[in-house]
Amino acid sequence: MQKPLLEVKDLCINISSTRGNYDLTDRISFDVLPGETFGLVGESGCGKSITALSIMRLISYPLLIKSGEILLDGEDLLKKPEKEMRKVRGKEISMIFQEPMTSLDPIFTVQDQLLEILQIHRKMKQDEMIEKITSILELVGIPRIKDVLLSYPHQLSGGMLQRVMIAMAMMLDPRLLIADEPTTALDVTIQAQILALMNDLKEHFDTSIIIITHDLGVVAETCRRVAVLYAGQIVEQGSSIDIFHNPLHPYTRGLLRSMKTLGSKEKLYSIKGSVPGMGDIGKGCRFFARCDYADEKCTGEQVLTEISPAHICRCYKAGSL
Repeated sequence: MQKPLLEVKDLCINISSTRGNYDLTDRISFDVLPGETFGLVGESGCGKSITALSIMRLISYPLLIKSGEILLDGEDLLKKPEKEMRKVRGKEISMIFQEPMTSLDPIFTVQDQLLEILQIHRKMKQDEMIEKITSILELVGIPRIKDVLLSYPHQLSGGMLQRVMIAMAMMLDPRLLIADEPTTALDVTIQAQILALMNDLKEHFDTSIIIITHDLGVVAETCRRVAVLYAGQIVEQGSSIDIFHNPLHPYTRGLLRSMKTLGSKEKLYSIKGSVPGMGDIGKGCRFFARCDYADEKCTGEQVLTEISPAHICRCYKAGSL
């Protein structure tokens, strides 16, 4: 059996506020295999991005990793000193953040920002660095490379900025790439290009990828396995085939029904209500108030249960709906 590159075990992230201390994630566990694309899916506020930032050790007060383990090749990143984590970021694990325009520094050119990465992590001559940058930009399909390198972020389109961010993330050949909503705010044509590009880069560099998204269409195009998050918990996890063809949790079913289907004349389904906020979560099923199938038993704790091989669900009705 293939050994995971990344293992997240029982991750609990806590936040301190004037109203008290609350857990934003509840014992989240998943793993990512070498060369695999893994999806984290759910609405805004479900805990996807905060989980990704925790893997990178990029959260700070009032957020706190309360408990759990984040293992990279069996080594717990949560036990590493900050100085060692700086070597991990970019070189071992890299991240494409949600908003390219806010992730890039507006007062420096693209070339300056790409050079900085190599200057910090690699001992290379100036001409070697330019050659490395040019080769990466060619790989991500950027035309007129000299013009782009001398451009400032505001001078580039959204699709071009996303390609620059991907190039920046791949500059040090990381073993794991985390992509947080990589196609948000891009038109459909550019979305397809970015997803195809990420898949090509995965094959070229043999990189594992975690894709964080609310769009199950993105998952269908890219991911081998998927974890569905709701209100800080994993409610279902399995292969993409399982999730799309045999969804077990009512929330997963709701997300799938909310997808647009080409040629369909049916009214688009909308899950009623919204994700509960801090302090509004009870002891039972966190999806209870929004679920079409809820009954009295749902007020009790729901446990992740393996319904079929490698397909787990947090619902006592799983397999009987």
